[in-house]
Amino acid sequence: AGQICGRLAAVFSAPISTRPPLPVLVREIAAAHRRGGGIFVYGVGREGLMMKGLCMRLSHLGLSAHCVFDMTTPPISSPDLLVASAGPGGFSTVDAICGVARGAGARVIVLTARPETGSAAKLATDVVQIPAQTMGDGSGDGGRSLLPMGSVYEGALFILFEMVVYELGDVLGQSIDEIRSRHTNLE
Repeated sequence: AGQICGRLAAVFSAPISTRPPLPVLVREIAAAHRRGGGIFVYGVGREGLMMKGLCMRLSHLGLSAHCVFDMTTPPISSPDLLVASAGPGGFSTVDAICGVARGAGARVIVLTARPETGSAAKLATDVVQIPAQTMGDGSGDGGRSLLPMGSVYEGALFILFEMVVYELGDVLGQSIDEIRSRHTNLE
């Protein structure tokens, strides 16, 4: 556990080529909320699971939050924000979703480990780098890794999103009781 936590913590002290992800995400999500927009999230595979977790937490904060492809997702438009993850730089579906959102006038934030070479970054209004190993990095030294494939990137997303939600709670003036009151009672 200590080795895994150390590996994830190292992501947040590694040099990056973009603005830091935490203030960008907090600012953009709060701005979308202030202008009456919704926050849409999208990612594939396990990145997509992390995005769904973020969506749930944003909903707990009282924001209009939606996972792309859910049956109840409304159309995206100019006051809205899409937060998409493309760890290795791009996926055909992420690129397509970003293109549709931009075409509808929404702001698009792309989270990626590859901001300079990724296809999704070209479609974003802002790009933030998560400097972590992704599925696209291969197997490294050929041995069995403690955190293989995209696990470091996905774990870093989870930690980043918890920091974002904590900061947003302060920015939006949400108490823990208000946040807790929005948690489902259908469990």
